[in-house]
Amino acid sequence: MAVCIPLSAKMSPSASVGLRFLLTERYSPGKLFKSLNCLPELCRRGYSLKPQKQQQQQQQQQQAVAVEESRFSGPLDHYSGLIRDGTVREDEHQKAVLQTLDQLHKKLRGYSNQPTTFFSKFFTKPKPPKGYYIFGDVGTGKTMVMDMFYDYVETEKKKRVHFHGFMLDVHKRIHRLKQSMPKRKAGKMAKSYDPIAPVAEEISEEACLLCFDEFQVTDIADAMILKQLFENLFLKGVVVVATSNRPPEDLYKNGLQRVNFVPFIAVLQKHCETLRLDSGVDYRRRNRPSAGKLYFLSSEPDVEATLDKMFDELAFKQNDITRPRLLIVNNRKVHLSKACGTIADCTFEELCDRPLGASDYLEFSRLFDTIFIRHIPLLTLNKKTQARRLITLVDNLYEHKVRVVILADYTLEDIFVTNGDNGHDESHILMDDLGLKRDEASSLSIFSGEEERFAFQRTVSRLTEMQTEEYWVEGDRSLKSKDKPEK
Repeated sequence: MAVCIPLSAKMSPSASVGLRFLLTERYSPGKLFKSLNCLPELCRRGYSLKPQKQQQQQQQQQQAVAVEESRFSGPLDHYSGLIRDGTVREDEHQKAVLQTLDQLHKKLRGYSNQPTTFFSKFFTKPKPPKGYYIFGDVGTGKTMVMDMFYDYVETEKKKRVHFHGFMLDVHKRIHRLKQSMPKRKAGKMAKSYDPIAPVAEEISEEACLLCFDEFQVTDIADAMILKQLFENLFLKGVVVVATSNRPPEDLYKNGLQRVNFVPFIAVLQKHCETLRLDSGVDYRRRNRPSAGKLYFLSSEPDVEATLDKMFDELAFKQNDITRPRLLIVNNRKVHLSKACGTIADCTFEELCDRPLGASDYLEFSRLFDTIFIRHIPLLTLNKKTQARRLITLVDNLYEHKVRVVILADYTLEDIFVTNGDNGHDESHILMDDLGLKRDEASSLSIFSGEEERFAFQRTVSRLTEMQTEEYWVEGDRSLKSKDKPEK
């Protein structure tokens, strides 16, 4: 029977060529499978929607990574090679964690949480290997060992993401699914709808391995959904590897309604073994070549003029003019008073005294490679909300290798204090609104500042590394493709 298919119909070049190729073959099973196997080769020969130059650049990057990784059999072998080269100093604690992760890397070869064939749907799914939760002090190399492991896992269905970014994505998915529900008819009760399981299924279809950097829980909205979300992810065969500064039992410590969060800890410990990486050394704060003076004190003479000059020198290299910028983040307008190309000159008030969050700071990290932060004051308990925003800001800038120049009233080590300034007018109002007594509420992290004090150790460590020459050079995007300035 003849089959008539109009080849003039709109389809991708690779699809068109592939279809023509198949239709010229006789449909014996052997030739059909042989033809199908040729399709990837056709795509590799240039039948792609990507511009040829972009495709060549991507291939060169993939080849460079492949050449580097081909030298080593896995993350542990790579680590040993870096030690031999003198790139890193041997650390027994890092090595012990990598030995464990190297075994997981081997177990994940060929692993998939999705049916690989039609018939496999009818058989019992393979039991997924346990993941790992790696915790320890700041700067001990947790992110380095996890990234080394991630690079060697042989599957395309893997994601490595900062936990802040992951939860932002989860909430966006929840919002999208709720918006897609039919509107409630007048006079009728709306049917209850739980979007957590469908969101977990979406994520599990995209990745069988999730690697989280900086696993921390400070938001009650996150805390209340984590148990159900991760139960569904684990049920779908997703393997989790995470890094954190806190042991699992201290997550969301003294948080509001923590009793509802605690069951999640048991779920996490059931599916992830706990590894401690605590060598007692903060490698970010080692003596490394400095990029020059990047942290200034307000008391220094002519300091504002010095920063103005630094900004002008960087702006001179931009293909833009110095002007205010308007950013659109989640349909909200965010104004910045001074920017030029990929350089932004901001005040602490602009960045942390306004109701901004991780999604805003992610957008800043995408658009800018250098941000000036001026006039950081002493951060007391009365300013713990601003301190929390600064912590989130630095986490996002560090994650995306954005460079910073800082002007502050105090040295980095002394900028956050929890002593004195005990007025807490806003805290007292919130206590009253929640019906909490002052003595009862004082132990909650939302009022005590304990979470901010703990997290600020990481901020100090990261800002120290961000002043090194290595970080400054790595964050230079001038030779990379730039985002077009917002209008």
